[in-house]
Amino acid sequence: MAAAPTRLNILIATAHRQIVGGIEQYLRSIMPELLQRGHRLGLLYERAGLSGAPTIDTAVTGLERWEAGEHGTSIERLAGWSPDVVYSQGLDNPALEAALVGRFPTVLFAHGYFGTCATGTKRHAFPRLAMCGRTLGAACLPLNYARRCGGLSPVSLARAYRRESARRALLGSYRAVIAASRHMTDEMARHGVRPDRLHHLALPCVPLVPDIDQPVGRPMSGMVLMLGRLTTLKGGDVLIDAIPAAEKALGRRLALTVAGTGPELPNWRARASANGVAARFPGWVDEAGRLDLLRAADLLVVPSLWPEPFGLVGIEAGCVGLPAAAFRAGGIPEWLSPGESGELAPADPPTAVGLAEAIVRALRDPAHHTRLRIGAWKVAKRFGMAPHLDGLEAVLRSACRAAPVA
Repeated sequence: MAAAPTRLNILIATAHRQIVGGIEQYLRSIMPELLQRGHRLGLLYERAGLSGAPTIDTAVTGLERWEAGEHGTSIERLAGWSPDVVYSQGLDNPALEAALVGRFPTVLFAHGYFGTCATGTKRHAFPRLAMCGRTLGAACLPLNYARRCGGLSPVSLARAYRRESARRALLGSYRAVIAASRHMTDEMARHGVRPDRLHHLALPCVPLVPDIDQPVGRPMSGMVLMLGRLTTLKGGDVLIDAIPAAEKALGRRLALTVAGTGPELPNWRARASANGVAARFPGWVDEAGRLDLLRAADLLVVPSLWPEPFGLVGIEAGCVGLPAAAFRAGGIPEWLSPGESGELAPADPPTAVGLAEAIVRALRDPAHHTRLRIGAWKVAKRFGMAPHLDGLEAVLRSACRAAPVA
């Protein structure tokens, strides 16, 4: 079998051109690096986004671009560009994804529960919140109603189930599947991805890099920080409920900052006021503002009420020596070691009481807090860009050589 070329024509396929979350931040960071390593890149995206909004390719030169569905864009036109490999981030349109997989060697980065959950959340909400370990199948349809996994609209559920079933059917056809955590590689394996085509490749910490100097002890600011989308899955309400109990155990006040935007903002603001929590909600913050918050805080809290596939925000915090508290679920325990880089709370079920206890363990003793700061910084140093790119190049080249799945 012929060896893969040293310099690859890599077609990156993704849902959004506009930066809307972690996937787009990741692509914005790796594309210039891949170009610098001599590869030729093309970008296929499904949605352009708002006019004037930051995009993943704003500062990237030497990149060819196609919008899926725009006049003249077709698989044949992409074939004319001669991609050696497609690097898919999981498209929203399963038919387009299938067309790419059927025509070109394709590698999937499974950022989320692609083809493994009808709702994409991997959790039950009734009679109590619980993480889900089921394999996607027909039994998920009635279970959605019994356990309140998602919405109760039968039309929406049927549509989502069909989409995810189509995605699951594709999983065995990729030349390779990459996941950022062991939790996610296990999930992909349970859904039919062959072990020889499944790769664990941790995400690089971008755009931050770890501070050069090891953290040292400093006076506590009393600030607890949450960063991210303000949605029910992110658990900001549970964090707000945990703050009074943590304050009582610590014997001092805490100041909560929740940075981000989302539909739960008015609810969480009202909840904080009703609970007597000193909280501020600055909205979306740019990279400089984000860094200022990370440096000012004593603790990052990731109160997600679903099994986060990875939770890169914790690595980002570790770059500046900020430890984290979170629930023991999903990929989070792979970077958050209790007593070393932060503290974990039980996730079966995730409760405000358990989260408050984790916050207290992290903040009660200044000497322990300093050890956590050093530990978080050391963990972040393991998630560099160069090792990620080395691993990614190896997977992409291997995919070019691999035989199509029968």
